[in-house]
Amino acid sequence: MKYIIVTGGVLSGLGKGITVSSIGKLLKSSGLRVTAIKIDPYLNCDAGTMNPYQHGEVFVLDDGGEVDLDLGNYERFLGENLTSDHNITTGKVYKAVIEKERKGEYLGKTVQIIPHITNEIKERIKRVSEKTNADVTIVEIGGTVGDIESMPFLEAARQLRREMGSESNCVFVHTTLVPVLSTVGEQKTKPTQHSVKELREIGIQPDVIVARSAAPLDYEIKKKISLFCDVPLEAVISTPDIDCIYKVPLVLHEQNLTAYLLRKLELGERKTDLDEWRKMVETLENPKHEVSIAIVGKYTHLKDSYLSYTEAIRHCEAALAARVNKIWIESETLEERPEELEKLKGVDGILVPGGFGNRGIEGKIRAIQFARENKVPFLGVCLGFQLATVEFARNVLGYKDANSTEFNPETTHPVIDLLPEQKGVKEMGATMRLGAHKIHLKPKTMIAGLYNSTVIFERHRHRYEVNPNFIEVLETHGLIYTGKSEDGRRCEVLELKEHPFFLGTQFHAEFKSRPEAPSPPYFGFIRACLEYRKGRTEGKG
Repeated sequence: MKYIIVTGGVLSGLGKGITVSSIGKLLKSSGLRVTAIKIDPYLNCDAGTMNPYQHGEVFVLDDGGEVDLDLGNYERFLGENLTSDHNITTGKVYKAVIEKERKGEYLGKTVQIIPHITNEIKERIKRVSEKTNADVTIVEIGGTVGDIESMPFLEAARQLRREMGSESNCVFVHTTLVPVLSTVGEQKTKPTQHSVKELREIGIQPDVIVARSAAPLDYEIKKKISLFCDVPLEAVISTPDIDCIYKVPLVLHEQNLTAYLLRKLELGERKTDLDEWRKMVETLENPKHEVSIAIVGKYTHLKDSYLSYTEAIRHCEAALAARVNKIWIESETLEERPEELEKLKGVDGILVPGGFGNRGIEGKIRAIQFARENKVPFLGVCLGFQLATVEFARNVLGYKDANSTEFNPETTHPVIDLLPEQKGVKEMGATMRLGAHKIHLKPKTMIAGLYNSTVIFERHRHRYEVNPNFIEVLETHGLIYTGKSEDGRRCEVLELKEHPFFLGTQFHAEFKSRPEAPSPPYFGFIRACLEYRKGRTEGKG
């Protein structure tokens, strides 16, 4: 087994996750089996209960794991489906050790950070490597070197390298910041030097330094980092700010990082095939078409809250050679200032993403009503799917108090509700439907055409469902549920008759979208937006 351990210094948010994803892409393109692990130092067992404003998007895996958004990038770059085991948290580790202690598995020994916590960390890393049969396992240690939370993980990484018996079996990559002081306009290496010094004090000497900066590193700056940090000059990699994360593997490869890592890991010379990836990036940089879509959300102040949505759109841009201008609209503003609806008049499509809680719901419903009445292409995901049902019940069926019981438990028209077996269960996790589930699509429907199939598997993260008692009346008036769960009890997809593109999915198709294989609902949506724009332009002409 071979390991690449990626650490971060100076400050958070430097892009360790993209570095891991890009290195994984380079090694996989060299014919190797690659997997990736994210270590999160927080005490939560998983990301399921975390606030999107603090942590960004909660990414959901096939097995129902609610994990850090970096695992979404791993999946997109590697084209692999990961598992909950690929996300190691302090909470998971300490919980497991305490449970073992309570069962007497440590035979009365005093349980300590070293060796018991560090052994648990190493065992979990090795378990993933063995289960996936990976040639190389890339491990990202979250946080910043020097954080007290990260110390046990860094110590475990140090021990892992020693236990592997050879430096060729475990390589350390350190991501760091090279800032520029505006007063002198010079790239400064001191933060990097101090960060590497802290790593050395732990017992870790980095083999590669990936330096983040606003502009490419000057040659003299690379030489200085090489000298002061005791890293070969060829292993000082410059990663300047770029506008597209999918360029990063190409930037790293152009600096011969692939060859260096292969040599360092003693994996021999290999051809790295990035032709298709390079074509995809070139298409993104040279779009032939342009559209504008409104994303009406509840967490738009932090774009990472909708990372998988924006990446799914990016994948469609590559497939359709189009630039998609995203207009972010906070749904609360549509409630407080209805005149904000004017912004929707200039867009070619409206996307209403998922979310939880009552805030901003009425604003989302107004956006959905606008899309339905004005025949603007619409895609509703999870909560957006549920609110499309609520909007239709209110404004077409005339059920003025129609709602989800999540928001109004006293409504006389609960078109969205918990299923009977879910009612009375207090714990959110106990009623949450998570992970990939089998879905049956009605033949000869729009959704079946997009997937070119009548059976699909997509990922979920929700509690409430379309109330079966209202399906017949809704469908009679034109809102058709064209996808159902395997047992037939849950509605998964809705379409609207007499509308060019009105689609809602209870599942989160964006979680399985890939750069070279865009999600079918998103592809259909952006294609419909292009057609809508073309029609408007020709109409004006």
